[in-house]
Amino acid sequence: MQIPRNAAAVTQLDSSRGFGCPQRYIQGPGEFENIFLYAVEYGQTPLFLIDGGIFPMISARIQAVRDKAGCRYETFPYSGESCMEGVAEIADQVRDLGCDLLIGVGGGKVLDTAKLVSDELDLPRMIVPTAASSDAPAADWAAIYTKEGVHLMGRRTRRSTELVLVDSEIIVHAPSRLFSAGIGDALATWYEARACERSRSHNCVARGYLPTRTALALSRECYDILMREGIQALQDVKAHVVSPQVEDVIEANTLLSGLGFINGGLAAAHGLHSGFSEAHGGERSLHGEKVAFALLCQLVLEGAAEDELWKLMDFLYAADLPLTLEQLDIQPTEENLRIIADKTCNRNSLIHHEPLAVDEDRIRQIVLEANALGHHYLADRQKEGVS
Repeated sequence: MQIPRNAAAVTQLDSSRGFGCPQRYIQGPGEFENIFLYAVEYGQTPLFLIDGGIFPMISARIQAVRDKAGCRYETFPYSGESCMEGVAEIADQVRDLGCDLLIGVGGGKVLDTAKLVSDELDLPRMIVPTAASSDAPAADWAAIYTKEGVHLMGRRTRRSTELVLVDSEIIVHAPSRLFSAGIGDALATWYEARACERSRSHNCVARGYLPTRTALALSRECYDILMREGIQALQDVKAHVVSPQVEDVIEANTLLSGLGFINGGLAAAHGLHSGFSEAHGGERSLHGEKVAFALLCQLVLEGAAEDELWKLMDFLYAADLPLTLEQLDIQPTEENLRIIADKTCNRNSLIHHEPLAVDEDRIRQIVLEANALGHHYLADRQKEGVS
């Protein structure tokens, strides 16, 4: 039945709620050993798309466990950007090799590339992150860059991921900076969902819907876990220990944050992240590091109370996350401020999901205010350390 697209129907649709998620999520120490047991549920000839930097290590692990299911498989190292040129190259490889399942293993760009190839070929996919550094694994969404690494856009994927598989033993042996960045990315989830709820902005499901109460509850749970267990979990990761706190924060960084941003929506923190990414020097920091400082900017924009600002800065400091532009290797020059404001305000809609009006001048102002606030906080901490 075709629904008429009259004005009344559009108004009704604009009040509809929507929720999206991967089909399955499995997390635990040693779960990579079961990868072929899970893979045979979706295909007989998987292609492993593996982050080039960890290709030898992952290839050895695959070789060690392949006999459990007797699958024929192929491996393909990838060190490029999540760009359409790379997608076309890998899609040709998958066709030529006759593979019927795509398994992305590695960091966010490899995982997003795997999602895009899966869409291109309409093949099932498994997503296997090797660090809890972002919420990309559980999100049916991919960031698209140029082959030179300039961020272009985010794209909803046409199909949902069949399985997200997280081996927590692998996660704790990744650099702790990646875990910290994942905390920074995940921490913004609740604040951005809250902003979208207040402004009645749409989420990232299909054409965009209002968030469900489920989405808001998941986003809040993500925040609560991080504030309660995040710092201890980071210390445990530095010691390569899979503790209950580490397991909880992996879930927060990966699953709760992924479901939270797709279903709750994005706002100023990720909008400003895009601006920071284009500024001179912004390419030298990680996604979650930029989101962390952008979250401080978001709270300044929203007029947060002093105690809320200080609570956030206390947490960011303890989690090894940046509080200033300079910690992102971005100098607060007029040129950089112009780039940040233009990208954030004019070439990205996310900051306009905030429940207040924003223009380029306001963006420059709040970035400088947040930067000054961060410098003030760090100076106070330094004094405390000296005393």
